[in-house]
Amino acid sequence: MFRRSLNTSKTNSFFLFGARGTGKTTLLEKDFDAEGSLYLNLLDPDLATQLQVDPGLLRQLVARHEGRWCIVDEVQKVPALLDIVHDLIEKKGSLFALTGSSARKLKRGSANLLAGRAFVFHLFPLTHREMGESFDLDVALAYGTLPKLSELHSPRDKKLFLKAYADTYLKEEILIEQLIRNLPPFKKFLALSAYQDTEVVSYSSLARDVLVDPKIITNYYSILADTLVGFFLEPFHTSLRKRQKKSPKFYWFDTGVRRALAGHLDNEVTPQSYEYGSLFESFVVNEAHRLLNYAERSFQLSFVRIDNNIEVDLIIERAGMPTYVIEIKSTKRVNEEHCRSVKKVSQMIKGSKPLVLSLDQNRKLIDGVECLPWDLGFKEIGV
Repeated sequence: MFRRSLNTSKTNSFFLFGARGTGKTTLLEKDFDAEGSLYLNLLDPDLATQLQVDPGLLRQLVARHEGRWCIVDEVQKVPALLDIVHDLIEKKGSLFALTGSSARKLKRGSANLLAGRAFVFHLFPLTHREMGESFDLDVALAYGTLPKLSELHSPRDKKLFLKAYADTYLKEEILIEQLIRNLPPFKKFLALSAYQDTEVVSYSSLARDVLVDPKIITNYYSILADTLVGFFLEPFHTSLRKRQKKSPKFYWFDTGVRRALAGHLDNEVTPQSYEYGSLFESFVVNEAHRLLNYAERSFQLSFVRIDNNIEVDLIIERAGMPTYVIEIKSTKRVNEEHCRSVKKVSQMIKGSKPLVLSLDQNRKLIDGVECLPWDLGFKEIGV
């Protein structure tokens, strides 16, 4: 079992959000089972139905239990429980660990996430640091880093798992939760958005391809974000924004799930190919997002695209730190050409530091741009 980087609270109630399969339940079982915690799994349809009919039943279950903690798995299944949880925290001093793979139903149910009385944590697929010596970049690009994959050793088993994961996402997160009424266009959208991962979102173009209104595409993307299978990367927010395209990028949370939804699992991931470069960019941006979250430091991620000639993959802003302007390249030999855009953009952002993160194992300084192996780059950034 991998040692996760996330440290939850032992003294205050909290939410633990993360997509299905990221290991939320396993993490909480490891942290709290020794204390004899009450565990309520709302993926159990009988229990979920009982609590939907009578949310007040939670009071009785907690009152009969002698342990300090109550773990409620997949709390979005019964949003009404949050009112009871809120009251038990306020009046009884009860402690809750609440997991969820979707914030959408909680938002729609006007849940207030306990008005700040519970901390909020996020869990992601495994990072390269969590995997340690077992980490293999090419395997991570091809199949992702969901924890279950570490138990599967053949490419066939990994593919079957990812195809099942994609199917489960559609059935359990989308159909059962009734997030959309018409599934066929959404399935087509999933494939296209996975294929276009790391690219600037074109709502109108996707709408034409899926044969729906652009507003529906906007809603589809919000479903992806709310079910925690990806996040938006917005254009850099200073005066440069006036010169940029205004649409965001959307990054899927895991390269394996992305490839499953795009229908690419049967294709080899070949170095120096377009897909390899796109997967590497997606992996590095996600890794930055995960490591910064686990470090519990305030940060802002964005990108710059002024035209087809000037684009930088990632801007990292943190209080008290330089603004890092980062180009991500899957090349094994960085040269001056790879540094041009990042140098130009860095010159436009006062006090920034340009970096190129790549597969080149040699640390270099090219025309004022520091070029680092991608994993060392994270140490340079301070995570």
